[in-house]
Formats: sequence, C-alpha cells, structure tokens
Amino acid sequence: MSELKSVKSALISVFDKKGLAPIVQKLNDLGIKIYSTGGTEKFIKDLGIEVTAVEDLTSYPSILGGRVKTLHPKVFGGILNRQENASDVAEMKEYEIPQIDIVIVDLYPFEKTVASGASEEDIVEKIDIGGISLIRAAAKNFKDVLCVASVEYYSEFLNLISENGGKTSLEDRKKFAAKAFQVSSHYDTAIFNFFNSEEKVFKQSFSKGKELRYGENPHQKGTFYGDFETVFNQVHGKELSYNNLLDVDAAVNLMGEFKDDAPTFAILKHNNACGLAQRETLHQAYMDALAGDPVSAFGGVLISNTEIDKATAEEIHELFCEVVIAPSYSTDALEILKGKKNRIILVQKVQEFTQELVRTCLNGILVQDRDHKTDSVEDLSYATNNKPAENELNDLIFASKICKHTKSNTIVLAKNKQLLASGTGQTSRVDALTHSIEKANSFKFNLKGAVMASDAFFPFPDCVEIAGNAGITAVIQPGGSIKDQLSIDYCNKNNIAMVMTGTRHFKH
Repeated sequence: MSELKSVKSALISVFDKKGLAPIVQKLNDLGIKIYSTGGTEKFIKDLGIEVTAVEDLTSYPSILGGRVKTLHPKVFGGILNRQENASDVAEMKEYEIPQIDIVIVDLYPFEKTVASGASEEDIVEKIDIGGISLIRAAAKNFKDVLCVASVEYYSEFLNLISENGGKTSLEDRKKFAAKAFQVSSHYDTAIFNFFNSEEKVFKQSFSKGKELRYGENPHQKGTFYGDFETVFNQVHGKELSYNNLLDVDAAVNLMGEFKDDAPTFAILKHNNACGLAQRETLHQAYMDALAGDPVSAFGGVLISNTEIDKATAEEIHELFCEVVIAPSYSTDALEILKGKKNRIILVQKVQEFTQELVRTCLNGILVQDRDHKTDSVEDLSYATNNKPAENELNDLIFASKICKHTKSNTIVLAKNKQLLASGTGQTSRVDALTHSIEKANSFKFNLKGAVMASDAFFPFPDCVEIAGNAGITAVIQPGGSIKDQLSIDYCNKNNIAMVMTGTRHFKH
C-alpha cells in the first residue's frame, strides 16, 4: 500500500443523513475541520460539533432557493488543486483557498422522485447540480482527495478512517473515485432516460449487481443486475440461479396473459410451458397442467395466477420442483411447501416491467419493444366457410396466448383450456407439429376436437393436413403467406375451421 496521507479537512453536503452522525463524530475526534451547507450544516451543529458554513468560506450566501450553494472557486479550488503542483500551491495561498481532503456527498433522490409519480416540476428540482459537481471534482483529483459519493458508502468510509486514524492511501482514494464515477454516471443516465423521447440512444445503468453461483453452466460466471425484491418476496428456499431467473422471467410473462382470468396454473421447463390449464378451482388447474407433461414437470418452475391453497400445495409437494410463484399463499399451503428446504417460494408483487427487451448481439445489442399484443376474438378474421364453435373459439385464444410465449418455431395443441402438447424451438413448422402430436399421444390425450395455434403462417397446406388427420378441428394462425389459400382450401374441404389474427408472435 502507498504512503498514507493525513486528512485535515472535509466538506459534507448530503441529502440522506442516516449513518452520518458517527462519521461526523469520528472526524471531530480526529481533529479534522468540517465545512458544510444548509440542512447538513444544521444537522452537524445539532450534534454539538463545530462546523464552518460554506457561505462563511466563500463570503457568498446560498442563493436561488438553495440551487447555488457550493459552486464557488474557494470550494472547487480547495478540491481540485494539485498539492504537488507549485503553481496550484501558490494560487491557493494567493487567494486564501483552504485545502479540502475529503468530500462527502449524497445526491438528491432523482430516481425515487420519478418513481413516486411526482410532477415534472418536482422531478426537475431533484436534479442535483452542486452535489454532482463536487463528486466529479473530488473523484477527478483522487490523488489528493477522497470522495464519498453516496450514503451506501458511509459505513465503508467510517471503517477506513477509523482503522487508519484519519489517513487515506492512494489505493483507497482511487477505489472511492471509481465508486463516485459509478454514482455520477448512473445518476446522469437516469436523468437522460427521463427526458429522452426521441433520440435513438441506448443507455442503461444498474447501481447494484448480484453475483450468482454461476451462469448458464458451472464454468461460466453469472451476475444479475436489477432489483429482484421489487418484483418478488422470496419467503423460502435457496438462492436463485441464472437459469432459475430465466425460467421465472418466462413464467411471469406467460402468466401475465391470464392474470385476470379464472384460476390458471402453468408449469415451465427451459422457458417453455410444458403444462398449463384453466379451471374453476386452482387444485384442478394444477392437476390438469401436470397431466400435460408429468415427465417434463420434474424440476420445473410452477406459477399460479391466484392464491395457492392447501389442497393445491399438498399436490405440489409431491413433485420435485425448483420454484413456486403465486401472488399469495394460504398459511397452511405455505407451511406445506416449506417442507422441502431448497424449494424456492416466491410471492409475486404487482410490477410493471420495462417496455423494451434487450439482448447482446455480435459486438453490440439489440433492442425491441415488448410484444404487448394479446390476440383476442375481436382481432380474428374467419378464413374458412366453417366457423369455430364457441368452445373452440375460447380454446383458440387460450392456445394463442401460450404460443406467443413459446420458442419458435412452435405449434400449440389445446382442448378445453388445457395445454395438450407443444412443439417448441423446431427448425420447421412440420417438425413442431409432428413433435406436438407425438407428445400428446404419448400422454394418452384424445386430439379429436382439439385446436392448433401457430406462431407464424403456414407456407404450405402440409401442417393443416397433418393436424386434420390427427383430429384437430380448428386452427389459429397469423396468416400472411402468399400461399394462404392452399391451407384455406384444405380446411374448407375437410371441415376444419381456420381463423387468422394478422399478428405474428415469433419468439427467438
């Protein structure tokens, strides 16, 4: 470690004063002179500790309703001077500028103000000017100055000065400078994203990252950037893994299609639904979802659109599953589910997700809008002479919702609001259909009267022919192929109803 540098003075100007008192007390005990402003100055005085007002240093009062307090050469000169530069030292003496060795700042809570739904006027007033300038100045001059840029670093700083008797090393100052620039860049990103509505500029910043046990595989590192606790309350189980998080994300987005519907239960594996059913009771919905593919359900992620009760929990407890998600649990249900110590139990909160989806691509990123379109009866055009019956129409919309959240190419087969089978992520639509039929047959489902959903159009009539031979009586697809009429003609000749949505739902 480099030679320790003695601290003689500190400037403190913070919004959040939680945890500040012991720092101020320690600085005072070490004989370090303290400069401060406004509410922070009053806070320090109320502790009975001597503090010099910045306006006494600058001989200039706080003006414009507090918008201008620290923006003065005697403040920034004290921070930015290079102590080994003879010219800087001479000017400091000439203009009677005191040296400032520590800068402690906590910025106005811009993001929290935006999140609170405050008016634009209130939000703009929470754009910190002096504080962000102090942070950048102190971090830039890390060779001589240590910058504490957030309440998050109060404790770490207190430990540092306590252990070193009020001295800092170059390594310490550089480490805190990195934290400071992270704070300032994150703050500026939040402000830009609030104002920006036209510029095709991509900026994202997360102030915290949670290191995961590993990534997709044990030899890969993994980190989650985001605030998981705003979406879920984890009430039991081990820490979520990288793959758990991907499956949870898929589950939540899929169940979002059924959030206001009758009791619905889904089981997912590798981001795709392997079982889903909607019934009058959640217990029956779970049992029928499980019947869709009891083999794939092993080790899956389970999600409900309503409170999980005791009867349903007792059935779930018999299955090995990684994660259970619901908006709530009965007391008895929660006690039962906690019977497996590693089972992850999540209570889903009401949460709006970002409007854009982001993924890495080559040496950059791809950004797109979320697919907010959910097919409805009102969207449908009836392509065939034979129109679907009411129960078939309900099943078509049900299947379409699942299809939207299944890996392309996909075919979804459903009947009586139960997922019978799906062909997921196949390289051809025929393969997807063939796979789904084989899977449904393997679990003894009767496909007569079932419906088929496709995430994209049929370029040839082969799929509707295969489906018709398997017993499918109604089909939903986006349409748009130059050869749509071939599939329509086959359906007309074979008494199959076909509706078109006009919307493709690829999921790559």
